[in-house]
Amino acid sequence: MGSDPNRSLDPALRQRLLNEARTPWRGLRRALWFALVASAGLGLATMAMRASAGSEVASADLLIQVGAFGLFGGLLWFDRNRLDG
Repeated sequence: MGSDPNRSLDPALRQRLLNEARTPWRGLRRALWFALVASAGLGLATMAMRASAGSEVASADLLIQVGAFGLFGGLLWFDRNRLDG
């Protein structure tokens, strides 16, 4: 009953749990950002293929795809693992 909880945990496990408490759901968020970046990239690639084939691509659609790619790419980059130091 008098044991110190900090001493009973493996230091690696303790650090992992502290990191998860600081940034909850990081893995799920990063998977979502990655899926959205991939979707926007696929949309841009499809528009590029259509444009290269001579079809007309609406500038509003292109702006939306570029904006989505930039936004979700930025969120993915911002949510990266950074060293605390």
